[in-house]
Amino acid sequence: MKHKRLPDFIVIGAMKSATTTLHEQLARQPGLFMSRSKEPNFFSDDAIYARGIEWYASFFAGAGDHLLLGESSTHYTKLPTHPHTVERMVRALPRVKLIYVMRHPIDRLTSHYLHQLTVGQISVGLEEAVERHPELVDYGRYSMQLEPYLRVYGPESILPVFFNRLVDQPDRELARLGQFLGVHEPLCWNHALKPQNVGRERMRKSPLREAIVQAPMLSTLRRTLIPRPLTEGLKSLWKVGIDPPLVPAGLSDRLRELFDRDLTRLGSWLGVELDCDSFHGVAAAQPLSWRQFDPDPCCSYRP
Repeated sequence: MKHKRLPDFIVIGAMKSATTTLHEQLARQPGLFMSRSKEPNFFSDDAIYARGIEWYASFFAGAGDHLLLGESSTHYTKLPTHPHTVERMVRALPRVKLIYVMRHPIDRLTSHYLHQLTVGQISVGLEEAVERHPELVDYGRYSMQLEPYLRVYGPESILPVFFNRLVDQPDRELARLGQFLGVHEPLCWNHALKPQNVGRERMRKSPLREAIVQAPMLSTLRRTLIPRPLTEGLKSLWKVGIDPPLVPAGLSDRLRELFDRDLTRLGSWLGVELDCDSFHGVAAAQPLSWRQFDPDPCCSYRP
């Protein structure tokens, strides 16, 4: 029986930091095989983990032996929502390589908020949402999310990637990623592929639309009889079509104070001074790599 293979690398987050676009770009590269679907969430979600390692391995069935295998699950960096991810991962994948994409934490938060608004998980304004949903802040506390992985896998196994450079210099960032993975052929960004999972392009939650899309007969008629331009026009009726909200000054000050503490620590690991005000400039200036990792002795996770 053929040996079941598991991934060689994983894009572990952060949510709303172009991980879907990166996944789709990697899926089009020679030498790589990316899971379908994009987010197995195997190590994070208890009910999914209970399906077992054989189920997880099925995501990579059919890949050639010469290909590096990868997947992308942003749930893997969603502490404290999923507290057992790292201990499960290290048992199954002791030598996996990890890629973590970071976006300005306030930009990430507002995009996350818009995402939750469109899927019906949040129904209140931004300020109230931040109070009610601490995960909006927690998922953007990058040093907190990374520390358990750095402890277990070491800095050499984790590539820090910044959203700014991925957007502004995608070819260089993808080449750097290929070097990190050790691929034999250079990775080349497919500029014909549009950005994926853009907030304003998402569909509003709609029982009517879901019924049309999921009904087998209607689905067949839609594909065969309705011209594509008309289909796209109908889809636009349900698109969100709005940008992330502006952050009020008072809330912005509170968020900067929260995120700056985390960014200062992250910056010390990367050898740069980093806070909300400097984030865009520092992230865009040059590729960043780990200089020193000083773990918090009070960190609650132990492998």
